[in-house]
Amino acid sequence: MSTETVDGTTDRAVEITPEAADQALSLMDREGMDLDVGGLRLFVQQGGCAGLSYGMRFDDEPEDDDMIVEAHDLRVFVDPASADYIGGSVLDFESGLQAEGFHVENPNVVSECGCGESFRT
Repeated sequence: MSTETVDGTTDRAVEITPEAADQALSLMDREGMDLDVGGLRLFVQQGGCAGLSYGMRFDDEPEDDDMIVEAHDLRVFVDPASADYIGGSVLDFESGLQAEGFHVENPNVVSECGCGESFRT
């Protein structure tokens, strides 16, 4: 298990915006999760019309081989296979008139489907 504190200087870590951290921590707190041990798991899975899609869930603790990124008091767990696809990405939370939710800005993406829900690297 590796731990990285994100300061914006590494291209392999996932950057977490303050808005994303605040939203995730609020949701975790409502679920009664231990914020010192648990975290948000960000992963890539097969699916969608472009081939790959993002997944997120809360986990009570990291797996042994996870990369752990800590920023703004939030811990984000990324498995090794997913790290290859999302290294250098920014996890943000957007709210607007048409949609609200977490969004991954991934510099590794070469194409996305029309709806933006899946991608290819």
